[in-house]
Amino acid sequence: MTDQGGPVRHVPVLLAEVLEALAPKPGGRYLDGTFGAGGYSKAILDAAPSSILLGLDRDPSAIAGGADLVAAMAGRLTLSQAQFGELAEEAERFRMVPLDGVVLDIGVSSMQIDQPERGFSFRFDGPLDMRMSGAGQSAADIVNEAEEGLLANIFYHYGEERRSRAVARAVVEARRKAPLATTKQLADLVAGIVRGEPGGAHPATRVFQALRIAVNDELGELVRALHAAEAVLKPGGRLVVVTFHSLEDRIVKQFLAERSGRVPAGSRHAPAAAVAQPTFRLVEKGAVAPSEAEMRANPRARSAKLRAAERNEAPPRRAEAGLVALAGLPEPTPRRRS
Repeated sequence: MTDQGGPVRHVPVLLAEVLEALAPKPGGRYLDGTFGAGGYSKAILDAAPSSILLGLDRDPSAIAGGADLVAAMAGRLTLSQAQFGELAEEAERFRMVPLDGVVLDIGVSSMQIDQPERGFSFRFDGPLDMRMSGAGQSAADIVNEAEEGLLANIFYHYGEERRSRAVARAVVEARRKAPLATTKQLADLVAGIVRGEPGGAHPATRVFQALRIAVNDELGELVRALHAAEAVLKPGGRLVVVTFHSLEDRIVKQFLAERSGRVPAGSRHAPAAAVAQPTFRLVEKGAVAPSEAEMRANPRARSAKLRAAERNEAPPRRAEAGLVALAGLPEPTPRRRS
């Protein structure tokens, strides 16, 4: 994200594409489930006169940082410290239901990464924290207390780290001598096991991603938010989601495929299951990627994908078990005794 001055400090990824997909209209009711620095919120309110917006963020510093924008919008913007998985409850609480649009920008913000004391990045030495809300179990708690099998599963399933078992084994061996307390300690340990590619990402990138997802239950929050949006959007209301890695995008893609009726056809060996009534219509058939110009200007945009859908009049459906399972971890495999 780049600095644009004023009360909004960053330009969010795919901003023009988000506005096109959301299609904000005058007098509409909108919810930004990941307020951050307020870039999407400000753009939506600027694009739609007399519209109102509820912005959520689990990070108290983001809510505090949005005070100037709240004042500038003169009653059109309300902020609440809450997780985006709670968006249905928050929309009800602030009498915003039904909504004309929901936008979600999934993942960690550049503001959080750039604060060493938050412990999100291996680029700075800081406490091994990673809690977006500042409360609950930290990354240090997981690294120093979780069983080896659980650590390996976290690194593999949430970080797609191929050497997950070796890293987990090394973490357990290291913490026997002394707890792992800082980002540098963990990054150095991982770099001694995972081979980095010349010019590629830091060897600890996938492990840090995995821990951040586990600490904040990011995939579980995403699944809850998608179902919550389905419950509070009015017919014609739009859901727009920007993701930054394959785990998030797979969940959004599967949810929208199921909810729009785009399911695999059956065969004579495996007949098609009864298809539930669709609740969404896809705005775009596939994911929207950033332009070459945006990727050059903002390297963070390189992995971004946007998916959007429009709500219809069908009643909301129950959560899909397969989708919920995508957000969780399998049971750790017991170690074999030699």
